[in-house]
Amino acid sequence: MTPEMKGFLLLTVIKLIVVFTVIMTGVALLTLMERKVSAWMQNRMGPNRVGIAGLLQPAADGLKNILKEETYPAEANRVLFLLAPALSFIPALLLAAVIPLAAPLPVDFAFTLGPLGAFAYHGLMPVQVADLPIGFLFVLAISSMGVYGIALAGWSSNSKYSLLGGLRASAQLISYEVAMGLSLIPVLLLSGNVSFSVIIAEQQRGPWYVLPLFLSFFVFLVSGFAETNRLPFDLPEAESELIAGYHTEYSAMKFSMFFIAEYANVVTVCMMVATLFFGGWDIPFIHWDESGGVLPTIVTGLIFFLKVFFWIFFVMWIRWTLPRFRYDQLMSLGWKVLLPMALAYVMVIGLATYLIGDVAHIASPVTRGLILFALNLVLGCGVFLVLDRGNVVSGSERRRVPGRRAAPLRVGG
Repeated sequence: MTPEMKGFLLLTVIKLIVVFTVIMTGVALLTLMERKVSAWMQNRMGPNRVGIAGLLQPAADGLKNILKEETYPAEANRVLFLLAPALSFIPALLLAAVIPLAAPLPVDFAFTLGPLGAFAYHGLMPVQVADLPIGFLFVLAISSMGVYGIALAGWSSNSKYSLLGGLRASAQLISYEVAMGLSLIPVLLLSGNVSFSVIIAEQQRGPWYVLPLFLSFFVFLVSGFAETNRLPFDLPEAESELIAGYHTEYSAMKFSMFFIAEYANVVTVCMMVATLFFGGWDIPFIHWDESGGVLPTIVTGLIFFLKVFFWIFFVMWIRWTLPRFRYDQLMSLGWKVLLPMALAYVMVIGLATYLIGDVAHIASPVTRGLILFALNLVLGCGVFLVLDRGNVVSGSERRRVPGRRAAPLRVGG
């Protein structure tokens, strides 16, 4: 093995440890953030007893889960019951490994480490564990594996509530994965590549894809809520119907693994939104030298963190704002609205890019982006007008059914 290969492996191991540590620590802090955000929206204090301003509350919760008694249902399939949390936990942690977190960092070293031999690396190091050429296809493939853990958790518990939760989760995830995959085809049409690095580079040359591909962004965001089982799409864990859904019979750290997987998936979806539609670590109107440097890496990493943090806050904001959908509404939205809309949008964007590039011979990414942005404004107004169907009324208005008298308002007993 050459010194360059050893250096590459060494850097990969270091990045793997750093990213894994950051994700695990971040997921723990996100539980505190969620409780703080909900308290802020409900005018409460939130956690404020453990540590300064409650900052050690995640550590206390983790210690509690480690020390809690492990329970096993008597009729459960013991092997699958233990395997299911890992099948949900592992794919959730793998996804963050392929997303660029900052601009490439210049690295130059050469040293000898005893019996291990010489290590060397010269050039730009991507600030991601693995710079895969298949990009978001890897994320879609690995994220779909999480459904196996959820389905097995519901089935192996040998509980009707858990089984119904697992079936709901399986149907929900499979349904919305179709719309999510279709929503990314326009990104492929504009960038010409599925690699995250190339997609970020294309957005540096033109507008961020949220402008020319706004409807793709909308479908991807809604599908992301359904993929992470978050409100208003948390039907697999509907407390009022299924107790706790597929993890009803789980306790202690096995339950925590499902919890960690959910928040890790939230982080991954927010990273995908920031990378695919908001330029990733790109800073508008600022183009760093291609040779890179420590300062550009730090600044772009901070910008990417702020983008991801905003979308994580948005996800929590939605959870504590909107009520839960009914299950038939959830499936109807996925199959009857998002899927046809994503299919039609792929055809429209494909035709538009063909006319702009091959017929009008417009090569400038900025001009192409502005034309597609104008097209998205027209399409967006039409789509949301159809989806709304006149159901949004002010608080002082009352919708009356024709041919029916309004019931009189009773005061008192």
